Amino acid sequence: MDKIERITALHRTLKAARYPVTVKRLQDELGCSRATVYRDLAFLRDALMGPIEGDGETGFRYRSEESDRFELPGLWLSSEELYALLASQQLLARTSGSTLSSMLAPLQQRIEGLLAAQAGVNRWPMERVRVIPHRGRRLDEACFRTAASAVLERRRLTFEYRARSTDEVTRRKVSPQRITHYRDNWYLDAWDDDREGLRSFAVDRIYHARLSDGVAQDIADDVLNTHLASSYGIFSGEPKGWATIVFSPKIARWVADEHWHSKQQGRFLPDGRYELKVPYSDSRELLMDVLHYGADARVVEPASLREQARALLSLALSNYEQ
Repeated sequence: MDKIERITALHRTLKAARYPVTVKRLQDELGCSRATVYRDLAFLRDALMGPIEGDGETGFRYRSEESDRFELPGLWLSSEELYALLASQQLLARTSGSTLSSMLAPLQQRIEGLLAAQAGVNRWPMERVRVIPHRGRRLDEACFRTAASAVLERRRLTFEYRARSTDEVTRRKVSPQRITHYRDNWYLDAWDDDREGLRSFAVDRIYHARLSDGVAQDIADDVLNTHLASSYGIFSGEPKGWATIVFSPKIARWVADEHWHSKQQGRFLPDGRYELKVPYSDSRELLMDVLHYGADARVVEPASLREQARALLSLALSNYEQ
């Protein structure tokens, strides 16, 4: 058992003991050496403030007047759980820029301290966990916190929204449903009161957000999933159809391991190419991902989507003509 498990077992033994527990018995119960028992006792006493009394001759126990009140700290996880939590914290903080760093800093310090103490070192080497953000957009931390609070507290939200496509500014009053992290950026899924429909808003385009009076209207999960997750990408809505894309043998193994959609269908063709089928509602994001593969990807169906891809490639080619 690792150190976390040993400390937990040691705590249970001392808390249940009416008389001092010998070092030999602790060795047997913890499955460790005499020296390790003494180190764990010291850690429980000095780092976790356990009310331990006794010595190596008579044994150890908790002081009777403090035994009932003492418990291990609330954040008490196994090594694997700590590793997973720390990696998740790093991923969230680094892909969100400075937006969540200040809020997560106390948690990170606590986790790093527990890991360092468990490993018997003064500092945990966080630089060995490397997360590289990709094309994330800057957003206002205050707006993000307000939007997240509205989602979690089930409050209505008002804000100004500057559409990226038109640069038009509109005033929105919404019932937030979910906060979504997608492709290194944050989106707010909400019921728009004025437009009477579900909408997704890029949080980096939200300004002057504030909580409003009144409880947010709740939309059923199945309705949210149908509208927001049934089609490809962040553009929501019922699927218009299925797109079929064929990738060259050179790139097939990469695409076969990629997750494009929860309902995607893929298969290797006899000649080594890879065929991928995904449901889609709005072609913009799907075509952006397909064209990312250049000559190694070809839209097969439907014909309208294939023609859109051809037109986009022709426009791109025209940028290089004399």
